Amino acid sequence: MTDTNTKIEQTTVFIPTPDGQMPAFLFTHPEGGQKPAVLLLMEAFGLTPHIQNVATRIASEGYVVLTPDLYYRELPNNKFGYDEVDQAMAMMWRLDFGKPIEEDIGAALAYLKSRSDVYPDRVGVTGFCLGGGLTFLTACKLSSAIAAAAPFYGMVASEWIEAVKDVTVPVYLFFGGVDPFIGRDRIQQIESRFQELAKDYRLKLYPDANHGFFCNERSSYNQAAAEDSWYELRQFFHKHLQY
Repeated sequence: MTDTNTKIEQTTVFIPTPDGQMPAFLFTHPEGGQKPAVLLLMEAFGLTPHIQNVATRIASEGYVVLTPDLYYRELPNNKFGYDEVDQAMAMMWRLDFGKPIEEDIGAALAYLKSRSDVYPDRVGVTGFCLGGGLTFLTACKLSSAIAAAAPFYGMVASEWIEAVKDVTVPVYLFFGGVDPFIGRDRIQQIESRFQELAKDYRLKLYPDANHGFFCNERSSYNQAAAEDSWYELRQFFHKHLQY
């Protein structure tokens, strides 16, 4: 059950990484007590107010939520409006998707698991756009550190599809059927990989939804897909994190 009267507390924390201090927003319940946690990974547009709003919604469901600023190496001008697609994409492609981003995500997970208000064996990860791809990466590379992963319309590198063999947690993938960045053939390729390896996964395709369908601040917002996927996400995390 969601307690709509609960006032979620948002604070800024700093997470040590090999490349310096990574700022992050932490979302917690005022009443305290141990809870499962969710690592929420940002869009290509940066750690936007929308992502903070989604974090608050997830926290209201009974989780400690952490949203790290993965563009921290390019502070302070590292957030973009949804009309600044070219600038956001340019910054996204400047990320090193190898060891540095894995270390950043690993540091964020280690921070969450070290907190006294978090059950360290009940940490899930989700994200949108860039964060969807990185949620997929986390499931492949850091399965031992999480309990479930739910990527939303993440672009997936070919080497990550190969790395699905290393996934050991349940994964729920959400895609839009008219996403110009992720074609139906790519989605089929991803699903076939999960199937052939007999992984614990679900995949939901919204036929009329575009990239960014979850975000009500984007022109591609699809209310029906957003509401259904929000319900599915809550059920998925409740099953695998709230047991």
